[in-house]
Amino acid sequence: MGLLVEKHTDVISKEQRNLIAYRYHKVTRAINIAFWGIDNDTKNSLYVGSYGRGTAISTGDIDILVSLPRDLFDQMSKNRGNVQSRLLSSVRNAIKSTYSNSDVRADGQVIKINFSDGMRFEILPAFEKSVYSINSPVGYDYPDSNMGGNWRATNPKAEQNAMATKNTESNGLYRATCRHIRFIRDNFFSSYHLPGIVIDSFVYMAMGTWQFSESESSSTTPAAGSYERVLLDYFNNHPFFQLSAPGSGQTVDFISSRECLEKVLRKIVS
Repeated sequence: MGLLVEKHTDVISKEQRNLIAYRYHKVTRAINIAFWGIDNDTKNSLYVGSYGRGTAISTGDIDILVSLPRDLFDQMSKNRGNVQSRLLSSVRNAIKSTYSNSDVRADGQVIKINFSDGMRFEILPAFEKSVYSINSPVGYDYPDSNMGGNWRATNPKAEQNAMATKNTESNGLYRATCRHIRFIRDNFFSSYHLPGIVIDSFVYMAMGTWQFSESESSSTTPAAGSYERVLLDYFNNHPFFQLSAPGSGQTVDFISSRECLEKVLRKIVS
């Protein structure tokens, strides 16, 4: 029997989580002072990425969205040139004032902080959209300084809400599966490309109504490996499908990740 799905709880220690929170609040305070004119370490920021979705198993990359005043976006949109690059530089300078001894650099869409202990933060500056939706959390516009500069959109809150609901409905099986796939990727196929959003979006689509059974009775528990086979069969039966992020519906680049995901799923059931 293969490496069947198991719960990966407390994989990030309380000590590490406390350190993440400490650094998160320092970054948030720096942004609020520089862009909002307030001395506050909790407003205008949120965890995003795998850590924010509750599917991370390591502190290799901690993603944070920092919200900037919308009127700054309106002002910058009227200017010519790569205003996105200039914005990233401004955000970098604000963070550098707090982490002067760390490696802080702008990189395409984010500000990266490489800490000496190996932890990495990626800070995404964004502007909350002015158009609100009753049925879904509001999204954000964020800068992309590549190819001369552009604005892109994201809605991490909608994705987090959808995944949290799926996890509740599956009695925790959703997040356990996402973490397990990461575990297999990191331990057997670390040289391959398989981003967290691909994992989380695929599992959301493929798992259907499966859930952790509340009973351990053999009469109600499916045969070992049945669930894992469902995931692989879904992959095999959808060779050309496109992934969409749950909640936001945004397209997820999948082509470069297919090979690794297939290897992981086969490793689990083999």
